[in-house]
Amino acid sequence: MAQDIFSFSSFDPSKVTESFRDFTEKGAAQSRDAYAKIKAAAEDAAKTVEATVESAQAGSVELGLKAIEALRVNADSSLSHLEALLNAKSLSELFELQTSFVRKQAELAIEQARALQETSRKVAESVVQPSKDAAQKAVSSFKAV
Repeated sequence: MAQDIFSFSSFDPSKVTESFRDFTEKGAAQSRDAYAKIKAAAEDAAKTVEATVESAQAGSVELGLKAIEALRVNADSSLSHLEALLNAKSLSELFELQTSFVRKQAELAIEQARALQETSRKVAESVVQPSKDAAQKAVSSFKAV
């Protein structure tokens, strides 16, 4: 008797069920792995943000203290200069004191600007460093996969 091509006699439901089970188990395992990776990445990102905020906060305090110190030095210098001007005995001494003061203040301003610039650079580096580290870690984890 000729075999009917539409017959289901060769169909084995246990093989389909087994294949479907393998497929779903593999999908579930991949989903768990993906979730673990996403969770780890989110935790790393949270740590990076926290480290960045802490660095920015510490840097702001450091910059603020440098600025306050510069203001204190400038105020002390100005008061000393005013006292010297009040004790000047002649007009030529007054001009000499003023010229010297302006020169010293210009030098001091340059020095203070350099110090603030250097501190700003260090703060910027410390703020950016956690993000750089996190990016390098992420790139290396992708290379490992």
